[in-house]
This record gives sequence, C-alpha cells and structure tokens, in this order.
Amino acid sequence: MKTRATLKQIAKELDVSVSTVSKALNDSPEISEQTKTRIKEYAKLKNYKPNVIGLNLKNRKTKTIGVIIPNILNSFFAKVFSGIEKISDEKGYNVIMCISNESLAKEIYTLDMLSNGTIDGFILAISEEAQKLGEYSHFSNILNEGTPIVMFDRNVDEVICDKVIVDDFDSALNAVQHLIDLGCKNIALFSSIDNLSVGKLRSDGYLQALKNNNIAINPNIILRTDSEDDLNDKIDIIFDNNTIDGVFALDERDSVAVLKTGLKKGFKIPEELCIIGFADGILASRRLSPSLSTISQYGVEIGEVAAKLLIDRLESKEENLPYETVVIKTQLRERESTRKL
Repeated sequence: MKTRATLKQIAKELDVSVSTVSKALNDSPEISEQTKTRIKEYAKLKNYKPNVIGLNLKNRKTKTIGVIIPNILNSFFAKVFSGIEKISDEKGYNVIMCISNESLAKEIYTLDMLSNGTIDGFILAISEEAQKLGEYSHFSNILNEGTPIVMFDRNVDEVICDKVIVDDFDSALNAVQHLIDLGCKNIALFSSIDNLSVGKLRSDGYLQALKNNNIAINPNIILRTDSEDDLNDKIDIIFDNNTIDGVFALDERDSVAVLKTGLKKGFKIPEELCIIGFADGILASRRLSPSLSTISQYGVEIGEVAAKLLIDRLESKEENLPYETVVIKTQLRERESTRKL
C-alpha cells in the first residue's frame, strides 16, 4: 500500500519549513504561486492527505459534527441524515454518523468516544431504551462539558438544548379527524412505539380527536405496545373480535402490518377500511398495493434545520445563546388507502 507523506517529510524533501508547506497547501497569500504549485504537486505525488481533525487546533475546532441515529433501516432517519449532510457540506463541516441501534449503552459509548475532541457538537435522536428507562444524564454530562447537542424527532423536557421536532399531537389529531370526516366510526389505533415520546403524543392526538367528536373511546380497538413483535401477535385478534372501519397507525411498520392484515381478512380498502399511518418512506408510497395514506414528516428539512441550529451555535460569538425548539409542520399525503372526501 502506498504510504502517505507528512508535512514534515514534504518540508524536508523540498528544503522548506513545515510552516511554508502548511501555508502553501492552504493557499496562504504569504506564499508565492510558484512555491504553492511546487509544494502541491509534490504533496499529490507523495499521496499527502491533510489531518482534517487537526486543521483547526488553534481555535480548538475540528469542523466535524457527530450524528447519532437510532436505526439505519428507517427511511425517516436516512432522510434526516441527508439534510444534515447537505447543510454541513455547504458550511464546510464534516460529518461522522454512528448508530445506537436503540441501545442506551451504545448511545453512551458513542457520546464518550466522540466527545474527546473528535467533534464540535452532536445532532441526535434519543434511543428507545433511553426513553423507556428515562435515562438522560449522559446528555446532560456532554452539555455541561461545553459540547452542544441538537436533538430531533424524539423530545424530552429533561434535557435543555436545541431541538427540532414535528407537530406529533396536532398531526395525529388532524389525521384522525380526516378519518372521521370520511365517515369512519370505529377507528382503531395501532402503535409499536409507545415507549417513545412521539408515540405518546400521537396517541394523545388520536384520543383528543375522538373526544372532540363525542366518539366513545373503545379500548378493545386500541393497541399500544413497545414491540413490533407484540403488535404483530395481537393485531389479528383485534380485527377478528371487533368492528373496525378506520385505522390510525403510529409508525410505518405498524401501517404496513395493518394493511397486510386488512387485506388478509378480506377488507376492501378503502371502501370498507381506511388507513392512515405516520412516516412517508418508499415502502408506503411505492411498494404497497394499495398505497398507504401517510403523514409526511419532512425528514430532509428536519436534518437541514438541525444542522443550521448546531452550526449557528458553534459559530456564534454569544456565550449564552438561547436554546430553540423548532417545530416542523407535517402534511397528510392521501393515497389509495383512504377514500376521497
């Protein structure tokens, strides 16, 4: 394998100082164009690569952002990361992405690993296990050390930092109201994310919509669990023993499970069963028949706003910049799983 040269080696070979090499490679006006060209060509020949982490040691800045997402297979998180990367690149920042896999231990380890001078700040969504246990001290420790955090999607009041969230409660309320307006009278709720703050807010929105329309709450058609397996085990029983003409599902996987179960039970969709689910991945919109009506969360925009918030804080000269919570509005995208008004 071709070895990479160092600044010191290049300086020795060209009989110049290390400072001259560094300035030449960074296009300093102090160095003549002839010398810059000579040094750059030699550096390229010798496979020189700059140490990005060390470029800004004078300012104690690495120009690198750490991103921690809970699940790489979830299209929503992939879209958020795309937005983060876009803005970071525009602003001259590098991005390191890590995955917690919904594990508290891995989340803590990743924060510790990257907060040793590797990154300037974090953008993250809290792991499911952290929310289930109510354990957030690891975030407070990072913030107390002076490393900023921007949280997105999953919100906890216990951690005081910048946040980017969607209007989960209102989105759920409006979605269920839409099902009611379509004529649905027995609207079931299916959730495998009851551990998460977003799951609780969406459930509350569902309940409020029923209350607003004087519809009695039927606990027999409400399934709130923290496990996809648990939901799949019980979904058939609920369909077999209850009258259901509408479903509000709180996660894309829940929506898909409901659609498949409805079709298996012989429901005509949307004539006999209308379904609205949260999230807006390719699976819901393109790969299912009928396609699912969903609440789009605008993941790319969430990522862009989160990156802007963090970079603005990193580059601000104010020491006590107030924290912001930005709410991104969602949109109901109607497809084949709901009737038209």
